[in-house]
Amino acid sequence: MAEKEIKPARRLRSTPGSLAILFMALLALAVAGAFYTPARAQDQGWSLRDLLFPRRSERYELLGPVDRFPPAPPKKARKPRPAAQQPAAAPEPPAVEKAEDAKVLLVIGDFLAAGLAEGLENAFADNPRVRVVDRSKGSSGFVREDFYNWPQEVGAIIAAEKPAAVVAMLGSNDRQQMQVGETREVPLSPAWTTQYTQRTKAFGGAVAAGKVPFLWVGMPAFKSSKMTADMLAFNDIYRSAAQQNHGEFIDIWDGFVDENGAFVSTGPDINGQPVRLRGDDGINMTKAGKRKIAFYAEKPLMKILGLPALDSPGSLHVPAGEPAREPEAGAPPAAVDRTVPMLLSDPALDGGNELLGAVPVARGDAAAKQKAATTDLAPGPVPGRADDFSWPPKSAQPKPVPEVTGATTP
Repeated sequence: MAEKEIKPARRLRSTPGSLAILFMALLALAVAGAFYTPARAQDQGWSLRDLLFPRRSERYELLGPVDRFPPAPPKKARKPRPAAQQPAAAPEPPAVEKAEDAKVLLVIGDFLAAGLAEGLENAFADNPRVRVVDRSKGSSGFVREDFYNWPQEVGAIIAAEKPAAVVAMLGSNDRQQMQVGETREVPLSPAWTTQYTQRTKAFGGAVAAGKVPFLWVGMPAFKSSKMTADMLAFNDIYRSAAQQNHGEFIDIWDGFVDENGAFVSTGPDINGQPVRLRGDDGINMTKAGKRKIAFYAEKPLMKILGLPALDSPGSLHVPAGEPAREPEAGAPPAAVDRTVPMLLSDPALDGGNELLGAVPVARGDAAAKQKAATTDLAPGPVPGRADDFSWPPKSAQPKPVPEVTGATTP
């Protein structure tokens, strides 16, 4: 039996039609997958849709979130700035121990007198021979005798302290009604002024009875214009009471007003430097203001106590023309709290012995020329010069031509 001939299987040939059919099938599968959204919990496999059309959440899972702006680099921790180093304050010199026989300066009055006592303590801090005693009463005055009666109390205070000098300053609390008999008088009315004047004179008499020199420091200007006007009237009363009882009235008014006489809170201190003198209320004094009040009373007190003034021989001031004395070895520098007055025409300021413009003494012919130059009459005009105004003008005398000897050049 004849064997059958086995024919080989036909090979699949890739034709353009078959490729088109395959592409359409893949496209159909992709479209079907786009409309099919299985649950995430059940989606365990992978499909062509995941590759061609990934969900937004899956895109973030695969690629990570895409930021529109790149993140800012982390800031470096700043090192704390070192605190500004303030110049170390100069240590306060130790308080000078007062001598047992130191002379006592008794200060009495109201709250301004307390500031005056503080300024005097500052002024005499380095002087062991002077001690300041403050016996002021802040709310006292001459009007409220029921609160504190100065004419009656001052005698006992002087007897107890045995001062070498008394400094009084009071009156800033007295702009109030006063009980005169059965009526209450307003400040600076005729009856009020009469009674007030009697009380100030009684106070001055009580101080004078202690046989002690005393100074009466006047009132300064205040921020209130009405109070300033009243203080001017009070100062006239105080001046009269002090002079009648052999006291000295110290006028400090110009030190706390401007050139127009108006109140100022800022002004020159004892060295002429602009500082704050008054508090914000326009009544109280700053430390510089207290020192300035004491400055007015300091010079008369130095005279009363028999102490040398700052610009007298033996003090820190060196007169013009004298060499400065070197301090002793190991001696601490002397503290100066004020500037010594100086004369601007003093030649010793620049180390010279004569003022600028001094002409040296001329001798011989130079002296005659200097005398001729300093006479009242000017020399006569020279013909041909600009100062010759004669008419007709005179011609200047021609200069002689020197004779030429020898051969001449044609």
